Amino acid sequence: MAIGKGILTGIVICTLFGGCASKGPKTPQETPTNGTIHISVDESFRPVIDSQIKVFESSYPNVHIIAEFKPEAQCLRDLATDSTRMVMVTRGLTKDEFGFYKDSFHLEPTEGILAFDAIAVIVNKTSKDSIFEMNELQDMLSGADTKHQPVMDGVSATSTVRYAKDSILGGKPLGKNVTAAQSSEEVIKYVANNPRAVGFIGAGWIGDRNDPGHTSFDSDVVVAAIRCKNCLRTTYVRPYQANIALRRYPLVRSLYYILKENYSGVGNNFANFLQFERGQLIFSKAYLWPARMNFQVEDVQMTK
Repeated sequence: MAIGKGILTGIVICTLFGGCASKGPKTPQETPTNGTIHISVDESFRPVIDSQIKVFESSYPNVHIIAEFKPEAQCLRDLATDSTRMVMVTRGLTKDEFGFYKDSFHLEPTEGILAFDAIAVIVNKTSKDSIFEMNELQDMLSGADTKHQPVMDGVSATSTVRYAKDSILGGKPLGKNVTAAQSSEEVIKYVANNPRAVGFIGAGWIGDRNDPGHTSFDSDVVVAAIRCKNCLRTTYVRPYQANIALRRYPLVRSLYYILKENYSGVGNNFANFLQFERGQLIFSKAYLWPARMNFQVEDVQMTK
């Protein structure tokens, strides 16, 4: 009986202290500087978010951000799964969506605007048309204009398509004449190879990375000028950062982060990085206008 009681006592002690036998090394608990996170990002922002991740991971060697670049609607669907904790898209959550995450995951997602982007309109280098009115863009996208061939990064589910429907066409559907490319890169290639093509693409894709003044664009295509939205006289402007910041360019949109993480983990650390100086400077160098830092708008002497 004494031996039996000793065995029973040993079992109880082992149970209380997590077991006697070794089960191998445990995965270390995630911290802001140690762990892995899966995120989904609107494909329109691949260039700048790739840069952000590269710098962030170089600062925190034990952190790994696994990013998938997808159409906006797919990113938002991913957020509803357990594996994806963070998305970057061009809109915030609706009241109903916020309630869904609160009920389903028992947490309140955090979100915020990181930067302001623009939809750039690009044309072939041989095109005679590189200045447009908003009604001309509406005619192209609705199918009323048969002279031009509009091309976008898909015909559904992408943020560029949603912006075109909501903000350019006022809720009306795209015309059957709109060509769907597989990605933003494919939009640029299509326009570069088709004289009639007019592409709609995130401004971050067409900036000249070798231009420190952020006033030059990709030489493969021509960036069109659109009638100024808030100018006192008739002026046509391109999506330079100053025109985005001052809302002179009419096709401006926001870049949001949405995070469902109710503890201090990699997601919160990355969100903070994007909102503070280093992350905001990276947005600035990528032709977006930072939303969280105060940057001066200065006149730049343009050269031909």
